[in-house]
Amino acid sequence: MTPSTRPDDAHPYLRAASAGIRHHTRALTPSDSVPPRPVDRVHLDVLHAHLTVLLQLLDRLADHTRPPHPAAGRHLATAHTRLWQATTEVHAAFHALPGVPQADAETSSCRPERLPEGPPVLTICQRHLAAGHVVRRKTTPTDLHPHTTTCAR
Repeated sequence: MTPSTRPDDAHPYLRAASAGIRHHTRALTPSDSVPPRPVDRVHLDVLHAHLTVLLQLLDRLADHTRPPHPAAGRHLATAHTRLWQATTEVHAAFHALPGVPQADAETSSCRPERLPEGPPVLTICQRHLAAGHVVRRKTTPTDLHPHTTTCAR
């Protein structure tokens, strides 16, 4: 085996992302000296961005795996659906968190242009709707039940 094809060196960026998530999870674990901090909207926005990128990866893996290995491809497609459901719940949690007090009424609905921090290039709602479009093309409504792909917050 060449050094670049060793199993422990495969997919270094994915391994680095996983290591980053493990580090973040440990950092959020409360200790005796530091009480746990509640999650904020920025935290959920970044987590949602990570989940949507994982959705894209699972979608491509399923597409490339399905022709030669149909059963494995179906499992990856199922994982994609479950990850979409988790992404939807993170999006809902984002809208359930309080925003800036005077802006709560404006941000409780999905209106990215009215976010208290201003409209970023790609807001969580825009990202979620774009990911939902891709999911709807490849998934039946029955598979997604009871989750929807609209932003009703």
